[in-house]
Amino acid sequence: MDKGGGVKMEPSILWQVGLTAAVTFIGWTLKNSYEEVKRLNILLNKTREDIARDYLSKSDANTDFDRVILRLDALDQKLDRMLER
Repeated sequence: MDKGGGVKMEPSILWQVGLTAAVTFIGWTLKNSYEEVKRLNILLNKTREDIARDYLSKSDANTDFDRVILRLDALDQKLDRMLER
């Protein structure tokens, strides 16, 4: 104890307490950051699955477009036959 009745702390103890607090804070921050990145990765994968499920692929769109073109060609031929009569 010092003369005033308080506890005298050695500089090395203060240094150790400070380092312990700093390392603890850095570790906690890194842990939380890692967990957040992991959570975002899971959400991104779910979003990719939803997009793949909800939207047409390019080949499906081309197939549907080709079917529409064939139907329009058939309709065009029918109109041509009607106009020739």
